[in-house]
Amino acid sequence: MIYEGPEDWLAADQKSVALIGMSGAGKTRISALVRDEGDWFHYSVDYRIGTRYLDEEIVDDFKREAMKNVYLRDLLRSDSIYIGSNLSFHNLTPLSTWLGKPGDAKAGGIPFEDYLARQRLHREAEISSMLDAPPFIERARELYQYSNFICDTSGSLCEVVEAENPNDPVLNAMYQSMLPVYIRGTDAHEAELKARFDRSPKPMYYQEAFLTEVWSDFLAETGKSAAKVNPDEFIRYGFARLLDHRRPRYQAIADNWGVTVEADDVAVVQTDADFDALIAQALQSRAER
Repeated sequence: MIYEGPEDWLAADQKSVALIGMSGAGKTRISALVRDEGDWFHYSVDYRIGTRYLDEEIVDDFKREAMKNVYLRDLLRSDSIYIGSNLSFHNLTPLSTWLGKPGDAKAGGIPFEDYLARQRLHREAEISSMLDAPPFIERARELYQYSNFICDTSGSLCEVVEAENPNDPVLNAMYQSMLPVYIRGTDAHEAELKARFDRSPKPMYYQEAFLTEVWSDFLAETGKSAAKVNPDEFIRYGFARLLDHRRPRYQAIADNWGVTVEADDVAVVQTDADFDALIAQALQSRAER
């Protein structure tokens, strides 16, 4: 690792970390905190995905819907209106809306094959966005004069890498330039994530083999045809399975490539100094294993 122990981390003039974990674990909060509190450049992988690699697909989908409206269609074709995505670090709705949910079109669903195609595009965009992170470290330092760099990864990072593969291109690029930090939640955190998701289910990225398995199981258990699936019902079903699927994958990344911090400890971080101390303790714990 680029920091062998807590002394290396605390003495470093230029720090670089990558926060990994489920959406809702605290990655974006901590990234925003150290950005505002200290000299940190905040690189959001989801923002990069939505603005650099999938922006055209997202906007084209908006336009496709607008073309269904006679009034908007004429304005769009005459270049009288502009349609764009207002995606931000804290509002990823354009990206998740584009990703969609499979199922009944009358309930806002899309055909499963279209959903699968969008999942594949998201996978490639996420890999590319992660590989862009190391060059951004130098860009942040040379162009924007930030000493430190924090990579706010997507919650689906563990789905596009193989932690047990020492030649994994994404993990190698991350490992050589950043300290991977896994924010590990408790059972209580996962229960809260499920409750929050039940209240407002949102599209998710799944590893393709896992997604196909979950979709087949859902159809078999409900006895519904693909065209009659309630999109939100499937998304809730899939998310419950997804948590169990991702937990060991995140831990394998931390064990093989980085360190682990607890979500409860992350929740009480309020300053740049708190964050430094948290990472130093994680490095100490790893050294003592």
